[in-house]
Amino acid sequence: MILKYYETNKINLKKYNIVLFHGKNEGAKHDEIKKILSQDKEKTIIKYEEKEILDNENNFYETVLSGSLFENNKIVIINRASNKILKIIEYLDEKNLKDIIIVIDAENLDKKSKLRSLIEKSKKYIAVAFYPDTQDTLSKITFEYAKKNNLGISMENINLIVSQCNGDRGVLKNELNKIKMFMVNKKKISTEEIIKLTNLIEDHGISELVDNCLAKNEKKTLSILNENNISAEECMIIIRTFLLKTKRLFNLAADFENNNNLEKTILNSRPPIFWKDKEIIKKQINNWKKNQINQLMIDINDVELKIKQNYENAIRITSNFILEKLNSN
Repeated sequence: MILKYYETNKINLKKYNIVLFHGKNEGAKHDEIKKILSQDKEKTIIKYEEKEILDNENNFYETVLSGSLFENNKIVIINRASNKILKIIEYLDEKNLKDIIIVIDAENLDKKSKLRSLIEKSKKYIAVAFYPDTQDTLSKITFEYAKKNNLGISMENINLIVSQCNGDRGVLKNELNKIKMFMVNKKKISTEEIIKLTNLIEDHGISELVDNCLAKNEKKTLSILNENNISAEECMIIIRTFLLKTKRLFNLAADFENNNNLEKTILNSRPPIFWKDKEIIKKQINNWKKNQINQLMIDINDVELKIKQNYENAIRITSNFILEKLNSN
């Protein structure tokens, strides 16, 4: 039997004893598994990884199918499942299970999946596909989380966080927990702090793109642009990263003008510059003067406004901006 993700409240464990949750939205799946576990706290909960079962099937059958006075009711969770578990589920199906609930947390299963087909066609079992959350859903979750925990996060920064969570509320909640811990003694958090605190830059190679553009490494910058399909959602991250790194570059350029010593400028930088970044930052300092950096920050603010006003062309606007700065004198 097939249920939509918003119909999971219809799952009756007394009627359906094998439940398949599949799809890429790990956060949503885990939320639903928690709800199932909370339905009957008297049941014994047993968790398995698929690999554990496949490596020792007999042990799994003995644990799941053996009954005792103390373990008449069981909920068995099979994590990170795939089509490899099919023959195990077929065997359990033949046993006409009683007082045992099997919850399968599976990867993305296409329509040709035999495991998915087995569960969907059975009147005794439930299959639910979990697709990526919409931006609106994740924004609502973020807004409610911020309100509940009294976190001062602007709508602009809420959109920034949401846009990089790949439609998975699990990823979103991890990032929100980081922000909550960071804001224990703070009322507000800035865009720059969010970018530093979360994985928004490192996960998408944006930091490398911006660094190479500022260093005017044309070949490397073009290579990154060509090899990565930048999304409209990532464009705002790119521009904000430009602003963050440009502010740092301005301070470095000012210090270099005063001491005329590149090594000393790098050494005195606060926060410290990691050794692996030193050479590319030296190139940036040599390529930009303070007055040019001032103009760059103005241009960054202008292009951010253009993206907000013309979001459907965000990729073109951002790409043109990068190419323009790459070739500027």
